[in-house]
Amino acid sequence: MSTPTPTGPTPTPPGGELLPLISLAVEHVFDTLGRQSVFAPTILAVTADGQPGPSGEGGLRAEAGRYHLYVSLACPWAHRTIIFRQLKRLENVISMSVTSWHMGENGWTFDTAEGSSGDAVNGAQKLSEIYLIADPKFTGRVTVPVLWDKQRKTIVSNESSEIIRMLNTEFNAITGDRADYYPEKLRAEIDAVNERVYHNVNNGVYRAGFAKSQAAYEEAYDGLFSTLDWLEERLSKHRYLVGSQITEADWRLFPTLVRFDVAYFSIFKCNRQRIADYPNLSNYMRELYQVPGVAGTVTPRYYVINYYSIPKVNPTLIIPKGTPVDLGQPHDRARLAA
Repeated sequence: MSTPTPTGPTPTPPGGELLPLISLAVEHVFDTLGRQSVFAPTILAVTADGQPGPSGEGGLRAEAGRYHLYVSLACPWAHRTIIFRQLKRLENVISMSVTSWHMGENGWTFDTAEGSSGDAVNGAQKLSEIYLIADPKFTGRVTVPVLWDKQRKTIVSNESSEIIRMLNTEFNAITGDRADYYPEKLRAEIDAVNERVYHNVNNGVYRAGFAKSQAAYEEAYDGLFSTLDWLEERLSKHRYLVGSQITEADWRLFPTLVRFDVAYFSIFKCNRQRIADYPNLSNYMRELYQVPGVAGTVTPRYYVINYYSIPKVNPTLIIPKGTPVDLGQPHDRARLAA
């Protein structure tokens, strides 16, 4: 399905003070300050044959039409799953609902007037309703992405790292797509890169943006740019982060990179330099963007509206008019051996 684009006037986000960590208006942001809150009344995993998976006690068979993704285009964690759904040719195998681009007092909603696709599976008005269908006693955080089992009417997982690995391999027999973004011979190195990038980059921008002290901010800021410098150097010698192919490590970094210059640089005070100022990172980002199917998953205007609608970091709630990014320009990555 095509992804909705925000239309109409820029919204007026809800006001009100944040709780010590969370208000509904920015709940998805704080999911990144620690590992995403995992919904797990029963530990489940989708596997090709329905046998228990590596992280699940109970396996669910991979079947066309059985599963559904709930995502927000603003959320970098959900973005990973959208990318894998495209890359693995799962658009006609796993259906998808997109939440509204504006997150208000009701959390993520399916308001079609605010860019949502609506929820054709459960007819929900709010994402919280999906969690309550799965577990009527659920009182935790309502986050995206969500992989939903239509047959059992429950949540398989709301942890993006688990979902992308299911999408990577478990539906191969259905689609015929054998591309492997987590090859066994590279897993140890991919895991090591993922861990550093997660703490200092994916999470680091939020730790800087929502720091409660100068010291905490500077620690996050320094860790972020130290790791971006390390990535820049690594990409000066290697076309991709691990091995000679695009892997999960690249796709876990990419959603942060495409949000950096339009949002994190200014709104989260990560302003030493832009990704555009890193020759290797910026060309690498453009190459990934230009992989067939990926460009349609990138929605910079969503990012601007969503992040600048957070009262804690933008009290005036003035939304920048421009979206200064052009990822379609040529890249130079072919100069490096794959």
